[in-house]
Amino acid sequence: MIELPSIGYEQVISILRDDGWIIVRKKGNQLRLHKRTSTEVLKLTIPMHRPIKKSTLEHIFKNARFSFENLDKSL
Repeated sequence: MIELPSIGYEQVISILRDDGWIIVRKKGNQLRLHKRTSTEVLKLTIPMHRPIKKSTLEHIFKNARFSFENLDKSL
């Protein structure tokens, strides 16, 4: 696994939107995103923090089923 950089929520949202995620709602300091696949709807909650902790980033990208190779290209 690659070493995740320290990035803010705006950059995370940009990366996920390029991957097909849609912002569904904003409540407090959290954003909710959805992505439809052929079999299910994936859901993520992103904290609006600058920067987002590396452990939180790992969970976000793992739950998004986003490959870290793609992340390296997106940054």
